[in-house]
Amino acid sequence: MFGNPLYPTYQTFLSLGIAAIVAAVLMPLWIRILRFEGIGQQVRADGPQRHLVKQGTPTMGGVVILIAIVITCVLMAEPTTELLLVVGATVVTGLLGLIDDVTSVTHGRSLGLTPHAKMIGLTLICVTFCFIAVNFCGVLPQVRFPGGFIIDLSGLMTAFQIGDRAYYIPWIYMAFTWLVIAGFSNAVNLTDGLDGLAGGTSMIAMLIMAAIAFLCNDSNLSIFSASCAGACLGFLWFNCYPASIFMGDTGSLALGTAFACMGLVTNTEVASLIIGGLFIIEALSVMVQVVSFKLTGKRVFLMAPIHHHFEKLGWAETKVVIRFWIVAAAFGALGLGLFFQLG
Repeated sequence: MFGNPLYPTYQTFLSLGIAAIVAAVLMPLWIRILRFEGIGQQVRADGPQRHLVKQGTPTMGGVVILIAIVITCVLMAEPTTELLLVVGATVVTGLLGLIDDVTSVTHGRSLGLTPHAKMIGLTLICVTFCFIAVNFCGVLPQVRFPGGFIIDLSGLMTAFQIGDRAYYIPWIYMAFTWLVIAGFSNAVNLTDGLDGLAGGTSMIAMLIMAAIAFLCNDSNLSIFSASCAGACLGFLWFNCYPASIFMGDTGSLALGTAFACMGLVTNTEVASLIIGGLFIIEALSVMVQVVSFKLTGKRVFLMAPIHHHFEKLGWAETKVVIRFWIVAAAFGALGLGLFFQLG
């Protein structure tokens, strides 16, 4: 709707600004609605004691983040199959997170949906995404590495025909897709534990993905990634310490899925693992903590995820957040550099 398609960089930066403005304008109204309804965050009883003051802070800010992303894409991008796929996967995952948030609030506890129910929902999203990506978007069931090395994941392919068209289900690649999407959505969810942490690191990661999509000559996906980054930027105005609102699972699961889907549709999964390195570290810290405690009865970290470990060491919350932003930016730069080495 806006911008000359001959200037995709202009469209990308304008998309970032539009999403940021939409999020910043709508967020105060959403906060007032949540406060009026008495909808607030349930804080973990076993978490850092300083977090107890956050009890009751409005949550589900991810609703506005998703609205900002959708509005921006409608205004700025062409409705290509690839764009509709990543937007659809992001919104549906956000709805799954919204159910989780609502369940948490209505039951008055810090946990919403059971892990089993959440994984069933994510699995359905991953299977649908993979099928559409391979059959309608031309995504190749393979993983590219630096130097032109490629691992083909098209083994165990099932083909069937409907009418005049053949469709394919690459089972190995579908499992890989599940690992990437479910992994990153949960990793960003685990990262969302301090004011501004998930919002800032997601903004950085999606800015890098916008650059990669632009270099892959897909301006629509670049607009989508920029809109995700812009929505996070607008959200951060209200989520910086002390937060007036949290994104909740609505936002964290959706942003993790958006990031993972961008890596898959651009066939830059390896680079995305580096770009999202901070998210992976957060998830691994929880896994290491659980395994260590079950096997030895001892904890590796003072508390997991790892950002709480540094809080327990005495770091101020803002110091942890800003230093994690720096680490995320470093991972982003390394991942972007690795992108240029992909075959």
